[in-house]
Amino acid sequence: MRFVLHVSVPTESGNKMIQDPDGIRKLEEYVKMINAEASYFYERNGERTFFFAIDLASVDMIPSIAEPLFQGFNAKVEFHPAMTMDDVKKGVQRSRK
Repeated sequence: MRFVLHVSVPTESGNKMIQDPDGIRKLEEYVKMINAEASYFYERNGERTFFFAIDLASVDMIPSIAEPLFQGFNAKVEFHPAMTMDDVKKGVQRSRK
């Protein structure tokens, strides 16, 4: 199941990550670990924000994706189910029956 993962990192935690000589490497390792289809980094509401598109085999994988963010970055983490265009087409076809 595909999800959009929205992560907000408080300024203090983000500053620690940036100041850590290995901080960016750790973030890269995390992105590889979750096998992100896409990743974007931006500011939202004054906080460092990460956006990942991920595909999970099952929802029981959520804790292994979220915990490193909670524990490593003191982050706020949101998982939102997401669809591809093919998924939307299938869903619309089903709703018309």
